[in-house]
Amino acid sequence: MHLKRELSPSCPLPLQQYPHVLMAHGGGGKLMHQLLENVFGQAFSNPILDARHDAAQFAVPPGRLAMTTDSYVVRPLFFPGGDIGSMAVHGTVNDLAMAGARPLYLSSGFIIEEGLPMETLWRVVCSMRDTAHRCGVQIITGDTKVVDKGKGDGLFLNTTGIGVVEASSAIAPQNVQPGDVVLVSGDLGRHGMAIMAVREGLQFESAIESDSAPVHEIVLDLLESGIEIHCLRDLTRGGLASALNEIAEAARVRMLVEEKLIPVREDVHAACEMLGLDALHVANEGRFVAFVADRDAARAVDIMRRHEVSAGAIAVGRVTGQHEPLVVLKSRIGASRILDMPSGEQLPRIC
Repeated sequence: MHLKRELSPSCPLPLQQYPHVLMAHGGGGKLMHQLLENVFGQAFSNPILDARHDAAQFAVPPGRLAMTTDSYVVRPLFFPGGDIGSMAVHGTVNDLAMAGARPLYLSSGFIIEEGLPMETLWRVVCSMRDTAHRCGVQIITGDTKVVDKGKGDGLFLNTTGIGVVEASSAIAPQNVQPGDVVLVSGDLGRHGMAIMAVREGLQFESAIESDSAPVHEIVLDLLESGIEIHCLRDLTRGGLASALNEIAEAARVRMLVEEKLIPVREDVHAACEMLGLDALHVANEGRFVAFVADRDAARAVDIMRRHEVSAGAIAVGRVTGQHEPLVVLKSRIGASRILDMPSGEQLPRIC
């Protein structure tokens, strides 16, 4: 489908006289100026960005600030359930949420390969704009660079986010304690398998869509409800296995999780088996793990299930003690094994 039919009437394709992004040597020139004004300026317009200054100036509520940055090199740029633009916003917003922060502002950096279709760029930009609006954040500054053809694989993005911390006490791995309950916010593995299904041409009865979504409203709801949260971690690269091992190492604790309780959809499980992957090692873009005090665990699950994104929230394990760092997985048949961190990145270029 032609891009202009996918966009709203208020979102016409700019620079129609330029079907592709051309090299702007030295970062200046008329075309680059038009690109900045008519593409990024038009899509991301807000009072702070519209000042067109070298540095954004903005006010923040009183309190501690949280800041995070991430880069996105996913291939393909568009996949079932999302695209590089929406994922960049979700990923940065979610990183702030894991610190108990309310996201406020984002920056965006675009590394564009010469020859990228203008329709592709505009579609990504509009996706970022719409996603930021839904997440309640503003894109207030950024940068654009065009690299020679063959040097950028289409488009890379970098986003930095700033938020104000609303948690009254620090949320960090070092605060995990024996007795804490391990909660997972929903089914695992869909993002990684959505990407791989497209790459490998896998066909299933129903398409596997990425779980890419913002989770900050869930975290803020937990905080406002007085849930004692000791640690949060989004389940991106390395999936649940990496997150649990990283937290166990930082907190010097042992934990036990039950395989039968960990939610993995049947089609995702089948796709993992076809590709020789473990769903617990596969990346997610809209899922997180929470370590909460035992007395608050049931209430935390109830609160999480009120949100569509975390409707499948469930308790999957417990911190069993302060020992040498270790994550033990109790299998479906009752046997126990060590759940190791992935030995390498199983699925490259998925975020």
